[in-house]
Amino acid sequence: MTIKIYGNNGLGPIQQIKHGKKAQGSSQTESQSTDRVQFSSVINETLRAREAAPTQESRRSEKLQSLKEQIAEGSYKPDANKVAASLLKFLAESQS
Repeated sequence: MTIKIYGNNGLGPIQQIKHGKKAQGSSQTESQSTDRVQFSSVINETLRAREAAPTQESRRSEKLQSLKEQIAEGSYKPDANKVAASLLKFLAESQS
């Protein structure tokens, strides 16, 4: 394993300054350097999900209200195949 200590013609940061060269890593001037914060995609997705949660909750509550009204009126007709498939899946999982 080799570790390189001096990168520019054998001159270290102090020798570079003495010889009129910029030290490594200081290529940006103060006017160009800015602070930056970058969030990972997971954090961005989490923030988007939190922002979307209130709208999803309102949609869910609207759907539940609609279903309650249909049940109260007697007009709610669930899909028998979906109900049966869900019951079979539930029974199979509870047996395991």
